[in-house]
Order: sequence, then C-alpha cells, then structure tokens
Amino acid sequence: MRHIVCLVLSLSLLAGTASFAGSPQTHSGDKSTSEADKKNASRKTKKKKPAPFAWVNPIPKQRQHPSLKHATFQSPSLNCDVGYAILMPPGYSDGDAGKRYPVVYYLHGGRPGSETKSIALVPKMHSAMESGQVPNMIYVFVNGGPVSHYNIPDEPTKQGADVFIKELIPHIDATYRTIADREHRGIEGFSQGGRGTMRLSLRYPDLFCSAAAGGGGYETERKISESGGRESETLVFAEGDNTWDLAREYSKQKSQKVDWMIYVGTKGFNYQNNLEYMAFLKSLEIPFESIVVPEVPHSAMKIYEQRCVDLMRFHAENFGLIDTTVEQE
Repeated sequence: MRHIVCLVLSLSLLAGTASFAGSPQTHSGDKSTSEADKKNASRKTKKKKPAPFAWVNPIPKQRQHPSLKHATFQSPSLNCDVGYAILMPPGYSDGDAGKRYPVVYYLHGGRPGSETKSIALVPKMHSAMESGQVPNMIYVFVNGGPVSHYNIPDEPTKQGADVFIKELIPHIDATYRTIADREHRGIEGFSQGGRGTMRLSLRYPDLFCSAAAGGGGYETERKISESGGRESETLVFAEGDNTWDLAREYSKQKSQKVDWMIYVGTKGFNYQNNLEYMAFLKSLEIPFESIVVPEVPHSAMKIYEQRCVDLMRFHAENFGLIDTTVEQE
C-alpha cells in the first residue's frame, strides 16, 4: 500500500512540475499582465493634479477632532470669506473662562493653499498637551492663498501673506482668548510653509518671537534672490521678498530678537539646501537652533512622529511657559 501511495504522489509531483515548467509558454497572458503593469507604473509616476484653489475648505470627515474647529472670517481686501482651522488646547472650553493662551500659526506645505493641508498633525499636538508634556497653546492652521504664503505683485486676489499677517492674526486675537502680543505669538511650517515661516518671521520680527521652519526649499529661495524675484517664467515675486535677501536685511538691523528653529530630515530632498542655508545664517551671525532627524524623508508627519514634543516645547520655552533654568538644575 505504501508503494502505491508513493507512486501516486510521485506522479502528482511530476504533473505539477510539468505544468509549472510549461507555464512560461502562455505568452499572451504574460503580455497582457506586462502591459497592465506598465500602465499602473505610468499612473504612479504621473503627478497628482492639485485641487482647484479655494479660500474656504471644510475639514474632511477623516481629519475631524473634538478640539479642532473650522471657521471663517470676512476678508476686507478680498471681499470674501477666508477659512482657517483652529486647535483649542485642553481646558479651553470647559476650564477657566478668563484664561488666555499663546498662539502658534502653522503654515502648510504645497500649492495652492488650504487650511486643511496640515491638520493631520493635530492628534499628536493635542496628545502632547493633554499628557502634560507640553503647556497648553492654541494652534491656527492658515490658508496660504493661491501661491502659498506669498504675495504676487499687482494681483489683488493673490496676496496670501497679507491676508494672513494683516487680516487673520487680528481676527484671531479679537475672536479667541489669545495673549495678543509678539512675546506669545509663534509661527511654524513645513516645505512651502517652512519657506513662508522663515520669510515672514524675517520680515515681521515685530509680530513673532518664535519661528520653526521645517524642510524649506532654500535653493528655490536663492534662485528667486539671484533672479530679481523670478521663481519661474510665469511666477515672479517682489524683488527682495525671499529668505536670502530678508536675512541679509535682518542682519543689518536685528531690531527684535526672534528665536529660530530649522528642522529637516536627512532623507528629505531639501536636506542639503537646509544645511547650506544654516551655514548662510551663521555667516550673518543670526542665531538659530536646529533639529536634524536621521533617515526621515521630506515629511512633516514623519518628523512629528519623532520630534513633536521637542518642536512644541521650543515654542513654549520662547513664550516663557517653561522655566528652562529649573529643568537644567
């Protein structure tokens, strides 16, 4: 009986081997699979077309959070509503009704603008405050406009920087329980938002005491500086409106001290030009702190997964919410 079973098994294995060995001869099936793979690969390599720009973008269902609110204000310059998202700290709604909080304005990456682009960071920010690792602060997520945190000369509907600086900040201070002074106001952003953070904090040191610029494209900013404001054939900014020229101007005056942080991942495509920009700031004797995260790509989320508390505490220390002398003892 054992010999019969072995014989059956051997014949089955031989049949399977023959079938497997013969399978490459089905060329027509392989060809269609190959063509399908090529089409899929082609789709993956194509850049996703950005959504049309809008000044108001409600929070998607999957990004909603109990402490995150979406709101709008009427822009005097645009004569339309402009949206923003605001993260309230623990205790804001059910705590001391007279308590006021510092504010950090978070500038999104990418173009065009949307106030919802960076709100994936909200759970980490809220958890850091709720756990007591970081003091309570308000975070406002800004819509940077059609060209993300830049003003375009002679185009009234493309003044994203002015809408933020001249309209949103006063609205936030008038509407929420903020500590409405520069000593309790910060700015942060990643990628395009990192560029915007550095550019606007250099331009308006009277408004911000704390600025954390992540993964900014400083090579593009240098190109703008060296070409009289031209980023491309179709995109031209005001001359001097870039992180290189503004740093040079700030170094001459240094009217008000800003505490800067530059952060970047070593696998990010802007890593090298961040190192070059840091060297440039050192040459101008502009002090700053830095966080370089090993093996992390160009991703605010990946950096926040490792250094969220450090970045939030950077602002909190600059606002005077953490006594660093006690911690060092």
